[in-house]
Amino acid sequence: MLQKYLSLVKFSHTIFALPFAAVGFTMGVLAAPQEALGWLALKVLLCMVFARNTAMAFNRLVDAEIDKVNPRTAVREIPAGILEPGQVRWFVLVNVILFILTTWTINPLCFALSPVALIVVMGYSYTKRVTPLCHVILGIGLALAPIGAYMAVTGQVNTPVLFLGFSVLCWVGGFDVIYALQDEHFDKDHDLYSLPSWLGGTRALQISRGLHIISFLCLVGFAWETEQLFAPLSWMLFLAVAGFSGLLIFQHKLVRPDDLSKVNMAFFTTNGVASLSFGILTVLALVFGA
Repeated sequence: MLQKYLSLVKFSHTIFALPFAAVGFTMGVLAAPQEALGWLALKVLLCMVFARNTAMAFNRLVDAEIDKVNPRTAVREIPAGILEPGQVRWFVLVNVILFILTTWTINPLCFALSPVALIVVMGYSYTKRVTPLCHVILGIGLALAPIGAYMAVTGQVNTPVLFLGFSVLCWVGGFDVIYALQDEHFDKDHDLYSLPSWLGGTRALQISRGLHIISFLCLVGFAWETEQLFAPLSWMLFLAVAGFSGLLIFQHKLVRPDDLSKVNMAFFTTNGVASLSFGILTVLALVFGA
C-alpha cells in the first residue's frame, strides 16, 4: 500500500524542490545560528514531504475524471483503480493535519502562514480550469521551499532567499510549460487552460525560454546578495549558477513543438540534475565560504 501512495505523489520528484530547501535552510543557519539543528532540519523536511504529498494527492483527486479520458494519464492510480478516491481523500487530510502540526512546532510565523501555503499548493489544481497562468501558480508552490526553509530557522525572510525563490518560480513555470506541450490538443478539446493550448507550442516555448532567462537573472541576483551577506563569491557558487543555467539551455535544445520525443528527458532528468547539482554546490559554497 505504501508503494501505491508513493507512486500517487511521485515521491521521487521531491528532488526538484528539496535541494533549494537545503540552500534556504543553510542560509538561515548562517544568518541565525540555532541549537538542535538536526531536529529542526527534520521538521523542515517533514513539512516539505507533507505539503508535497498534499499537493500531488489533491491534484490527482481533483483531476481524476480528466485523467480518465486522457490516454497519457489514464494509468494514474485513481482512474486505473489502484486507489479509491476515498483513500486519497484520507491521505490528503492526514497530510494537511501533519503539515500544520509540524509548522506549529517550528515557529509562530511558519504556523500562521501554513494555511497560505496549503491554499497555494492545493489551489493550483483548479487553475488550469480558469487561466493559462497555471504554470506560474505551480512555480509559486515550489518557490515556497527555500523561503519556507529559511523562515523556519530565522522567523523572517531576506533578499537572497527572495531572489532564490523567484528563480525557482520562473524555473518551474518554464519547465511546466514544456511538460504541458504533451497535452496541447487534449487541453484545447476539453476547455482546459495552459500556455501551449492557448498560444500554441511555438509561442509557449518562447515564453518558457523567457521564464528561464528571468530565472537565470534571479540566480545572479541571489549570488550577488549572498556574497554581500554571507561569504565571498566562491568558484563553487559561480559553478552552481553556471551549471544550472547551462542545463536550462540544454533542455530547450531537446524539445521542439514538432518533436516531443525527449520531453521526459528535458523535464525529469535535466531538471533533476540541475536542481541537485545547484543545491549541493551552493550549500558547499555557503558552508566553506562562511
